[in-house]
Amino acid sequence: MSRDWNASVTVAAVIERGGRFLLVEEETPAGLQLNQPAGHLEPGESLINAVIRETLEETAHTFEPRALIGCYMSRGKSSRDQGDTTYIRFAFTGDLGSLDAGRQLDTGIVRTVWMSIDELRACRERHRSPLLMACVEDYIAGKRFALDVLYTHPTAVATEVAP
Repeated sequence: MSRDWNASVTVAAVIERGGRFLLVEEETPAGLQLNQPAGHLEPGESLINAVIRETLEETAHTFEPRALIGCYMSRGKSSRDQGDTTYIRFAFTGDLGSLDAGRQLDTGIVRTVWMSIDELRACRERHRSPLLMACVEDYIAGKRFALDVLYTHPTAVATEVAP
């Protein structure tokens, strides 16, 4: 295996209300693009805590994950260093909570927007990730897995690594 291989674990929230999906419009090296509230898993963080944090940072809304939609893989250029990266995305659905109107959105996020499935399908060239539609289509198809399918060993969220 090549030592140059790079993988990045990400999470995404697929949030639907009244047939419309919550997205973020964000500045990227390719210009303004659309994505679900999503981001990278950070050290010492569970997947569930990561999607709660990312949704809050990118939308200023609380989020309560209720189900895992699926796990996805794609390959592309890293927005951090433009290196070749394999992305492993865990997509969740759940309940969107209260808005913290005074909270500033994460760096690069221009605004949130609600879009129908037809609007999403019509603007694929604006999608930040090819996984955006895969996650939404699986959500529409009713794919749901209980959150207990995900196991986080205590060492993954510990502040120090045990000997």
